[in-house]
Amino acid sequence: MAIDFSYSPEVLDLVARTEAFIADEVLPVETEYEGDLEAAGGDDLRRELNAKAKTAGLFAPHAPVEYGGLGLNMADRSPVFTAAGHSTFGPVALHIGAPDEGNIHMLAHIASEAQRDKYLGPLATGEVRSAFAMTEPGPHGAGSDPNCLSTTAVRADGGWKINGRKRFITGADGAGFYIIMARTSGSVGDRGGATMFLAPAGTPGLSIDRHVHTTDKSMIGGHCEMTFADLFVPDEDVLGEVDEGYRYAQVRLGPARMTHVMRWLGSARRAHAIAVDYVKDRDGFGGKLSDLGMIQQMIADNEIDLAAVDALLARACYELDLGEHASDSTSIAKTFAAEAFFRVIDRSIQMCGGLGISTDLPLARLADEVRGFRIYDGPSEVHRWAIAKRAVGRARKAAQRKGDHA
Repeated sequence: MAIDFSYSPEVLDLVARTEAFIADEVLPVETEYEGDLEAAGGDDLRRELNAKAKTAGLFAPHAPVEYGGLGLNMADRSPVFTAAGHSTFGPVALHIGAPDEGNIHMLAHIASEAQRDKYLGPLATGEVRSAFAMTEPGPHGAGSDPNCLSTTAVRADGGWKINGRKRFITGADGAGFYIIMARTSGSVGDRGGATMFLAPAGTPGLSIDRHVHTTDKSMIGGHCEMTFADLFVPDEDVLGEVDEGYRYAQVRLGPARMTHVMRWLGSARRAHAIAVDYVKDRDGFGGKLSDLGMIQQMIADNEIDLAAVDALLARACYELDLGEHASDSTSIAKTFAAEAFFRVIDRSIQMCGGLGISTDLPLARLADEVRGFRIYDGPSEVHRWAIAKRAVGRARKAAQRKGDHA
């Protein structure tokens, strides 16, 4: 029986309408402001584009239908998110950008009914934004190794008091609420012992200290450093069970990694299309640049990288839609895609020569945007370590089973 890679007419129509919306309403704004979302208007622009997306029937394709979303599964999100990712402002326009998209997914699976009303509803409809406060400054805080979590939450009358610092918290400036990961048991370096807490903006003891300036400019609310000083969170705002924060975070991480792949796949395809369009018309060395073997190799390598990302993404989404953990497939797809996108855009810059590094084309800033993906949602090296560790574990179990039956 053949594997079905087709999409329903409804999804294909949604993709086509998303492509038209991005081309007509979003890409001109991105181009005018050279990809700088804050310079283009920040939250004011977000609200304006969100309203247009709602009118066009494109808003929040991933969000639950009960909150006005389209309720797409992971496989059906893929071509829609990729179409939106053609513009770096596209994810903000459709309300599918990080961290809100991942937080909507997690809250829909974990939040209590009261928390859904208080937090998920306003987030899913775009009334507010959110942030996920996990990463901490060094030398001892949680980063690539979540077991280094040093922010603490201790019992208080009717709830918890949180103390600690966070860094690189995407979307923190202007967020309506924060999902905070804090240690409720054990010590720094211990496995487990983390709990997630919900805290509205403006809660006493919560402060945004500064923006950490990075090469990417398209994520609203920046990447910020935060401090929690005796921040009180009532028991009803504990998200999930105490000490089970890392387990619940897995609900978010796998899908969020894949939606990152979807969005930046749109940017990589855009870069490749720009380069191919350039070399097919550019004269040089007695013909068109596209007739040269070295250029053809770069075009072919881009096509191979993009096709491989498509295949790995499809496999990971298939497993996630089945309700599987998909640890290997999401790590493999994320690692390969993060590196492939940079290769694709770098080759595209090279094919366009001087124009490639100029502001006449968006290629150089697209390279700045995708470079962070080799770090966001787990560095490539950590994913490789995890992939190898699981492979060795499977081999050891197979050898043990073989020994048991000898």
